[in-house]
Amino acid sequence: MPKLLKLLILYYSQTGNTQKMARAVEEGATLVAGVNVEVKYFARPQELVEADAVILGMPTYHHDIGIDMKRLLEEVAVKGINLKGKIGATFGSYGWSGEAPRMLLEIMENKFEMETIGPPLLAKYNPDEKNLEECRKLGKTVAERIVRANLNS
Repeated sequence: MPKLLKLLILYYSQTGNTQKMARAVEEGATLVAGVNVEVKYFARPQELVEADAVILGMPTYHHDIGIDMKRLLEEVAVKGINLKGKIGATFGSYGWSGEAPRMLLEIMENKFEMETIGPPLLAKYNPDEKNLEECRKLGKTVAERIVRANLNS
C-alpha cells in the first residue's frame, strides 16, 4: 500500500478572512488522491516534521506576523527541527500592507531550506471568488507536488 502523504495547512485568522482562504486551499488539495489534508489553527513543531508539505496562512497585523506563528517558528529553530526539502507555501489577507505571508515564505525558504512555491497568495480584506479560486489552485498544486516528489523518491 502506498504511503499516505500529509499536507498541513496551518493558519491564524482573527476576522475570518484568512480562514476562508484556508478552507479554499483545503478544497483544492483534497482533489488530489493519496494526500491527507489537515487544517489546523495550532500545531506543535513536531507536526511540521510529520507533514510532507506545510502551507501557512497568516494575515498581516501591524506590518508583522502574528505572535503565535512567530513562537512556533522560533521553537522549530531553537529545537533544530529539520524541515529541509519539505514543500511550503503561504497565503493571507491584509488591510493595507500584506507583509506577513511574504515574511513567512522567506523564513521557510531561507531559514528552514524548504522548497517553496511562491509568490504568496494575498487577498485584500475579504477574499473574493477570484482569490478563493487561486487558493484552491494553490492547494491542488502543493498536493500534486508532494505526490510527484514521492513518486520520484
